[in-house]
Amino acid sequence: MENIYLDNAATTKVAPEVFDEMKDYFSLEYANPSSAYKFAGQISAKVEEARAVIAKMIGAKTREIYFTGGGSESDNWAIKGVADALRAKGNHIITTKIEHHAVLHTCEYLEKNGFEVTYIDVDEEGFVKPEVFEAAIRPETILASVMFANNEIGTIEPIAELGRIAHEHGVVFHTDAVQAFGHENIDVNEMNIDLMSASGHKLHGPKGVGFLYVRNGIKITNLIHGGAQERGRRAGTTNAAGIIGLGKAAELAQQNMEANRKYESELRDKLIERVLAEIPYAVLNGPRTQRLSNNANFCFRFIEGESLLILLDMKGICASSGSACTSGSLDPSHVLLAIGRPHEIAHGSLRLTLSAETTEEEINYTVDTLKQIVERLRSMSPLYEDFVKNNK
Repeated sequence: MENIYLDNAATTKVAPEVFDEMKDYFSLEYANPSSAYKFAGQISAKVEEARAVIAKMIGAKTREIYFTGGGSESDNWAIKGVADALRAKGNHIITTKIEHHAVLHTCEYLEKNGFEVTYIDVDEEGFVKPEVFEAAIRPETILASVMFANNEIGTIEPIAELGRIAHEHGVVFHTDAVQAFGHENIDVNEMNIDLMSASGHKLHGPKGVGFLYVRNGIKITNLIHGGAQERGRRAGTTNAAGIIGLGKAAELAQQNMEANRKYESELRDKLIERVLAEIPYAVLNGPRTQRLSNNANFCFRFIEGESLLILLDMKGICASSGSACTSGSLDPSHVLLAIGRPHEIAHGSLRLTLSAETTEEEINYTVDTLKQIVERLRSMSPLYEDFVKNNK
């Protein structure tokens, strides 16, 4: 069997329709959209079409969408920009212990520059409890940032309720929706979202492009200075091909969202059920429901995740042990530690993330292969041997 790609949380392949939409803007329609002549104006109009598609998709106004270089830039801009703009009002920020490092490291940077950050706990399934969130708010709190859905364990947070609580206390509310945009229905008004980050390559769009939604009236300073692009808020030559591709990917995601969610969640549930039933001492990370439709994350006791990934790769299966952004780290996942997994169990984690192109045959092959690999690795573990002897 050819490569089985089960790492769609890390990135997705560009959809053929998206590539077709983009390709002319590299060599035929190549003008700078900011230029004054007609050739450039036609390209600028296509960029604005993409902006309108995205705005409509999340219930925003077109002028509230700002294109960026991706999710990490959007997170940085949202958090640093609001912190700087509201510094005179307060210096306290709230986030969670399970955020993507684009949020966590940005908050750590702000802590070195006079801000205080509260990193709130989550429960054993990764949920932020509204009462815990509200208890963390102080008079000097200016911003709260809670991810829409976790990139490792798939937990979908109660964003609308958290946003409502933030607004009741006069706190600006940001959500990192990089994993959720294009996969979950999002309405920024109904969900009380003031700022939202998203990235093209998580929904079969191109890499290197994303957007930040900024509710009209929210005070935010610029992250990148230079030219007058993005209505003077984000300098840099407009990535026309990328933005047009992102717009097409968003359009396709909206059209296919319900069908994709139904298909992926049914396949995901079969995967979870087989793994938990057929592999001893396996645990699911995150909830059975209220999780991303394509996400399954497990811990296998007495297993090192790195060895697991290498052996899966040798069998043609692409998977991960957590966020692709930390794949070079030997430390256990901060997300798994935050939901209470001990270090020795967190080290044996595996994230499998599907797409609408994943087949049942691929899932069955993956589970069959995984069973063999886990059995092989455990047969070499003296800890597992002692555990079995002591539990007979």
